[in-house]
Amino acid sequence: MPTPNIRTLLASTSPQQDITVQGWVRTRRDSKACTFISLNDGSCLRELQVVADHTLPCADLYPKILTGASVRVTGDLVASPGAKQSYEVLAKNVELLGEADGTYPLQKKGHTPEFLRSISHLRPRTNLLSSVFRVRSRMAFAIHQFFQEQDFFYVHTPIITASDCEGAGEMFRVTTLPQGSNAKPDQDFFGKPAYLTVSGQLQGETFACALSRIYTFGPTFRAENSNTARHAAEFWMIEPEMAFFDLDADMTLAEQNVKYLIQKLFETCSEELEFFNKFIDKDLITRLQHTLEKPFQRISYTDAVEVLLKSGKQFEYPVAWGENLQSEHERFLAEEHFKSPVTVFNYPKTLKPFYMRQNDDGKTVAAMDVLVPGIGEIIGGSQREERLDLLEAAMAHHGLDPEGYRWYADLRRYGSVPHAGYGMGFERFLMFATGVSNIRDVIPFARTPGHADF
Repeated sequence: MPTPNIRTLLASTSPQQDITVQGWVRTRRDSKACTFISLNDGSCLRELQVVADHTLPCADLYPKILTGASVRVTGDLVASPGAKQSYEVLAKNVELLGEADGTYPLQKKGHTPEFLRSISHLRPRTNLLSSVFRVRSRMAFAIHQFFQEQDFFYVHTPIITASDCEGAGEMFRVTTLPQGSNAKPDQDFFGKPAYLTVSGQLQGETFACALSRIYTFGPTFRAENSNTARHAAEFWMIEPEMAFFDLDADMTLAEQNVKYLIQKLFETCSEELEFFNKFIDKDLITRLQHTLEKPFQRISYTDAVEVLLKSGKQFEYPVAWGENLQSEHERFLAEEHFKSPVTVFNYPKTLKPFYMRQNDDGKTVAAMDVLVPGIGEIIGGSQREERLDLLEAAMAHHGLDPEGYRWYADLRRYGSVPHAGYGMGFERFLMFATGVSNIRDVIPFARTPGHADF
């Protein structure tokens, strides 16, 4: 029978006798008559105070119970006289499971994010990171809830692929050939060049064109040498694909998706939200409430460029039609102009991948990005090109081998339908949800250029 965790014990409606609790020691302090041990097991932000009398047979262990040590305590859960906790444990026995000496790096003091990243194997024991990863877990579950409640089917798309969805060529090669080998690609394991996926979209489309509504949620990889607070080489993506959807329906679903997750955040992570609001971003809860209450604004790329040009703001990167919106431009639109999440749509086709549906103007495609305050883009999507002739022309324009994408073109040969989808960067959503400003601090073990530790 599993022992109750600290979260369960602190939520108890009455005292309990003869309980067992286990965890890691945050602090220990001694008085004349007893020792006070502050215990945390990661189940919640709060700690459980253990009061261990010096007359207990285990008292000789107390000097060894230092910060970071693990213990098992048996005793009675009683109402606490202290104002900071509802219950405490009067110990009957304390067992030292694992010692930690004075070299334990998480002593009771402040630590910089950079230092904590260097000890990623221990940083989940801190208040900040444990809170982040509890939120990450609950939001991952909420993602499945959202799509399952709307009759989507969960599809596992491949991690290893021969297709470059984005066409940018920034992919990690998968090979069994020895380094420096002169062997040809057809002598490799798969008989052709293979890569870690940058997106499950193309394979997801095949299932949408059979099951109507699907989603995939898994790791993706970009060999992009970007050392920014928003980029990582390995990250997780939520990617729904929907048959019979146009761009407008795609944008609506994306907005519903974000709002659903934030609603679940308030319902399941209130303690963590209060912590983030107090120590990370004092406007976090207000911003998230506004996101729930207000409809997302929508603006075309062309109109967004006009807004930026007329803003009078001096941007580091010049604004011009036909150029990508940079993070500073995205954040200005969301934070200063609209003061809310905003969906920008109908981008120049020269900026976007081959699979996006060409608009009638011949210049733009039915693409959309959802921009949020504090981050910028967290969702990118589009209506997909369902017309075979235009898809083949776009593939040729991007220099793609038609034979390698014949299977993808087949979806347009056999029962083609309008369809759309999007990708949400899970870590970027978590940054928005927690106020944490660096992507390296919302993923357990960050993979960035020059860093693949742990």
